[in-house]
Amino acid sequence: MTYKVGCCQYDPQLLDIKGNLEKMEALLDGVKADLIVLPELAASGYVFNSKAEVDSVAEDGLSGPSATLFKRLSLANNTSYVLGFCEKSGDKLFNSLMMVNPNEEVFIYRKTHLFYEEKYWFQPGDTGFNVFEAKDGVKVGLMLCYDWVFPESARTLSLKGAQIIAHPSNLVLPWCQQAMLTRSLENHVFSITANRTGLEKNGDKELLFTGESQVVSTKGVLLHRMSKKEEGVFIIEIDPELAFDKAITEHNHVFNDRNPDFYI
Repeated sequence: MTYKVGCCQYDPQLLDIKGNLEKMEALLDGVKADLIVLPELAASGYVFNSKAEVDSVAEDGLSGPSATLFKRLSLANNTSYVLGFCEKSGDKLFNSLMMVNPNEEVFIYRKTHLFYEEKYWFQPGDTGFNVFEAKDGVKVGLMLCYDWVFPESARTLSLKGAQIIAHPSNLVLPWCQQAMLTRSLENHVFSITANRTGLEKNGDKELLFTGESQVVSTKGVLLHRMSKKEEGVFIIEIDPELAFDKAITEHNHVFNDRNPDFYI
């Protein structure tokens, strides 16, 4: 099965939802693919100074401006999209993902492991790790940025049948991209890490994001990695059905050889 997947890497502007959505739409214009992953908090930026700032860019996951745009793009381009956004649900704020399908289905994941000052602004996610069907029924597991540090995140998604792990990120530490090769290898699953780029400042705070969005094969092979600074979209072809092969050797299997009775 040939399946076209990729990343959209760019430099969002803090608190500028309208401008960021316009930029993502321009970058994705005319791009034909089956699944495209965009960064964490793709429409809002990241370096917040107050809960009021977060609240000003928080959206409803099913009817907000990000969902509205990507429902339209998904239908027009016949593409599934995964992107991060600030979610408002009642009086709670979450660092969330949406996966939007061409049939206008929207699936939500709320970040389980909050990183750094995210703990000031967001509630810990309450959805757990789940796998959803993207275009053509391909099974996609959702996780967010710092979730990568915890092997249980990718393992849970893989045990639930994920063929591809979609991993929007706002990475500032230097280890994730290389570690995701291991996450893919140890689970025999494709991974797509879509990072942002750019230097973001807010008052006396600033963060430099590391770019290098990438796609990794089920054997932990780097299939494509962007540079640290480029903005744009790349698309490559994979065969998601390879993720159903969990054999390491003719006598070994990544799941069947597990022995949870000895794990803490």
